[in-house]
Amino acid sequence: MELTGEEEKSLSGEHGEVLQTAYRILSATGEATDAERLVPIHWAHVSGVNYNTIGDAGEEFLAGLSKKARFRVRTTVNPMGYDKDSVEKFGLDENFIQKQESIRKSYKKMGVTPSFSCIPYEVYDLPAEGTQVAFAETNAAIYANSIGKLKTNKESAFSALASAITGKSPYSDLRKDDSPTMSIAMKVSDPNELTFGLLGYFAGKVADKSVAISGVKSMDKRCNKSMCASMGTSGTCGKFVLDDNSDASEKVDFDEKEMQKAYDELNTAESGDLVTLGSPQLGLEEMTDLAEMLRGKAFKKRCLIFCPRAIQEQARHLGYAGQLESAGCELLSDCCTCLTPLVTKKDVDSVTTNSIKGAYYYKNSSGLDVNLKSLSEIVRDETS
Repeated sequence: MELTGEEEKSLSGEHGEVLQTAYRILSATGEATDAERLVPIHWAHVSGVNYNTIGDAGEEFLAGLSKKARFRVRTTVNPMGYDKDSVEKFGLDENFIQKQESIRKSYKKMGVTPSFSCIPYEVYDLPAEGTQVAFAETNAAIYANSIGKLKTNKESAFSALASAITGKSPYSDLRKDDSPTMSIAMKVSDPNELTFGLLGYFAGKVADKSVAISGVKSMDKRCNKSMCASMGTSGTCGKFVLDDNSDASEKVDFDEKEMQKAYDELNTAESGDLVTLGSPQLGLEEMTDLAEMLRGKAFKKRCLIFCPRAIQEQARHLGYAGQLESAGCELLSDCCTCLTPLVTKKDVDSVTTNSIKGAYYYKNSSGLDVNLKSLSEIVRDETS
């Protein structure tokens, strides 16, 4: 990978240890992905925020880095492990709270925009099509490429952090060529968000960097998010396009059989002890829709809804948050269903959700059984 004179100086340490570390990360990433050069980026979205995922080593690394590092571009950040306004409801370990607070302070010191959201594309306006960004959260990266028409690879926690510090990212993979190499024909009729989630899970497993989807005219916001999140969960694919006339060399079908196979892999329970919604976190449109679906109804069991703080504030101002709470929902901000100490084997054995990504992590990381349903089925079966 070819570097400019200034980039070489940073890599050699002439501009300090922080920039040297960041350029080492980008240089290694670029060499591994056959990058031609580094390109300026206009927005970074970093992961590595939840203490449950980065542990003591990550917390200590960020504390040390934040003494000198400052972000050079707009930088948003993934969810934490808890909602600071709801700590008393969950009996969280004091050590966890202290470590999570240390991580939050480290990012704040480096200049992060404190979004604590996996859906920055719903909290902030997207830049112009073709803009180079560096998104580490997989659903956000796929959404940026597929829906926002931006340019990002599926960045790692380290590469996105290095891009935030330098304002640059390797010109490789999807930044250079995002042409689909596979076309998947949608053969399932009357799809909902769960169907598209299962399609994304299938696509992530069988496709390479980019995939074309045929047989789908359009998708609403809920279906788009479900597709992006599940695709990012199961494999390396970082973009999809809706195209009935793709010239991709490989073509496969997604039919009822493939859908059932994916469903059976993730669905392990006939019912759940708890309902969770929000992986990815819910946006304002989804909260509005859910409030309408729940009109005159109430959940028969505990229901946790995860959403960005900025979205919850909007929903509260418009009255939708109050409607959801009247229906028995608990609204949580700054955190997500995945890898959180708020939903553990200690408290429940199984969870009902409409999230493929949530189901994957509940099953494989938390050891919980999963009752997988579409949102309409959840409202039908879990409310009265």
